[in-house]
Amino acid sequence: METDQKLFDACVEKKEYINKLLKSIFKDDVFSLKDNIFNFKNLTGDYIFNQFEGQIDTGAMMDALLKLVQSKGIKILNAVLVEDIIEANNSIRIKTNHFEFSASKLYVATNGFASQLLKEDVKPARAQVVITKPITNLNVKGTFHLDKGYFYFRNVNNRILLGGGRHLDFKGETTTQLGETATVQNALEKLLSTTILPNYTYEIEHRWSGIMGVGNQKQAIVKQVSSNVFCGVRLGGMGVAVGSLIGKELAELTL
Repeated sequence: METDQKLFDACVEKKEYINKLLKSIFKDDVFSLKDNIFNFKNLTGDYIFNQFEGQIDTGAMMDALLKLVQSKGIKILNAVLVEDIIEANNSIRIKTNHFEFSASKLYVATNGFASQLLKEDVKPARAQVVITKPITNLNVKGTFHLDKGYFYFRNVNNRILLGGGRHLDFKGETTTQLGETATVQNALEKLLSTTILPNYTYEIEHRWSGIMGVGNQKQAIVKQVSSNVFCGVRLGGMGVAVGSLIGKELAELTL
């Protein structure tokens, strides 16, 4: 954003240093400057481009995951609230709002909801999202981050998906309650109209929210909590990107 010129300049100054750190992993420069080819408004001019960032169809991802786990004979129980976990000598009793059952091992992977069950440094962080109806002749293609990453948007075919804004009300957005607020929704609408899509006619079709898990640092918590309880939580807003790796690391704790 234009108001963040100093921050942008500081990032550009560190670009070569960061590229050098990442060279051994990616074998090429990760970050470069790119012209504002999509004609976004109220920006500093150029923007920093990550050539390795991609998009994923999260609906297809979850569909594939569900099919995989069901093929392995794993049962998925929806709309069941875990109210308490009680440790016995060699087992765990799980109390829910509908029934109780026992297990030899328990893995907690509820991320932003983890503090309801564990005493770990995990706070909920609500993320509010909007998506437009299909837009005629939309030429915006890619994944974008604004305002220190507190706003995120991407094209979904010929729609724009935009989320973020929790920094406008940190206290109010530190919640496990799903929902939308006027403060954040108004900010998302303004960003769409003044910066992302000022030259397009569009309508917002859907609004929703999700709960992330954050803490005092970005590193996820993957550890053994007690004799038979393990956790993989605090994914720091990067759950789609790192969730499968965290799941693998969590499973390896008991293999």
